[in-house]
Amino acid sequence: MNRLEDKAVGCLVGSAVGDALGGATEGWSPAQIQDRYGGWVDGVVPPFHPDWREARPIAPYHKGDGHITDDTLMTHALVEVYAKRRDHLDAYAVATDLVPLLITSKRWIPELEQEALLLSRVFLAEKWLVARLHYGHVDPREAGVGNIVNCGAAMYAAPIGIANAANPGAAYAEAIDLAGAHQSSYGREAAGVYAAAVAAAMTVGATPESIVDTCLALARDGTRAAIDAVRGVAAGLADPAAAVPALRAAVAPFDPVGPDYRNPGLDARRPSRTRSIEELPVALGMLLVARGRYRDAVLGAVNYGRDADSIASMAGGICGALGGSAAVPASWREQVSAASRLDLEAAGRVMAEVATEIFSRDEQRRRAHAAAFAELAGLAEPTGLAEPAGPAGPAGPAEPTELAGLAEPSEPALPIEAEATEPAEPTGRRGGDGPGQCG
Repeated sequence: MNRLEDKAVGCLVGSAVGDALGGATEGWSPAQIQDRYGGWVDGVVPPFHPDWREARPIAPYHKGDGHITDDTLMTHALVEVYAKRRDHLDAYAVATDLVPLLITSKRWIPELEQEALLLSRVFLAEKWLVARLHYGHVDPREAGVGNIVNCGAAMYAAPIGIANAANPGAAYAEAIDLAGAHQSSYGREAAGVYAAAVAAAMTVGATPESIVDTCLALARDGTRAAIDAVRGVAAGLADPAAAVPALRAAVAPFDPVGPDYRNPGLDARRPSRTRSIEELPVALGMLLVARGRYRDAVLGAVNYGRDADSIASMAGGICGALGGSAAVPASWREQVSAASRLDLEAAGRVMAEVATEIFSRDEQRRRAHAAAFAELAGLAEPTGLAEPAGPAGPAGPAEPTELAGLAEPSEPALPIEAEATEPAEPTGRRGGDGPGQCG
């Protein structure tokens, strides 16, 4: 496989494995996790409660034992939408394609140990999509307003980063648009920044530092402040175990949930320009502490507890995109795939194909625009293509031909498949949904 496919597979396998490992420790404190499992969790473990069918507040979900959670179920559902549309997505795609999957498509739900509708497993923040879009017929661009503000939209944004591989600014803009159907405020912002982190990690030559720098160049308000605070702490750490309390202390001022994860305060999950979700900054912090090593970053997230499945899923998605499919331990991949009855690699292969097609479509659109603008402005017929608009991180987008293994062009007039230019900002954006409009 070429580097694009390798990184796409690494991203989505890495995300799913992190999700499955973190499911067992979700909702618990580091001390509770160590007490239950006799120390540091270092792989797939059984449920926190042996009597998971009756235990509260987890019942009736079989978390642990390598079972993926709703993070991966929603991620793979979004991949299905990309596979159907084979182009950039927006908030309307959530209404017309994603929501129908939630209410009509049965599949194996590992935590329920049965086939069921996706709607039967997703959390209340995702059920909101059905209430607002299917039954309420709300404008998809505004449907996220009023929902609880959490990581619900960010947790499945990795495919958006792959669709815009090596162009973080475009990934951010597309995720902000799409997530408007689901979230507002810092929940929507987190979706944009996580998609940008994945797009940056897909770039050839990316490093943990360059990924976080890109996130800081794009992030707004409390999300940016939280990431910056975590970066400052992570810079002096190399041990994931030591990072757990340090990263929690760094993100705590921005986290509205508060110290008791299962008993959030009255200001929790409400819109704010000064707050941030906890999951993404901590995942980026673990990325830095682990120096991009998948195993260390994911285990740090798993043992962090609280929303461990989402933190480990995000850390795993970024590290998998950075290091490729080989970064994810084979034993974990095999355990999770078998336990969840899921081909973990298929979604990544699909997204690599779709990303290549999207890149070709973007080239056609930009070439048509270049010719039309040249005619309008009385310019000479363009011999090349302009730089893409919009933020793309400190270093700008990478050459897509290097990532996808395409032939290096010799002339601008070669067929689109052989043309090497920088990827364009996604088309189809609607007013008010641009990078500066959320938070």
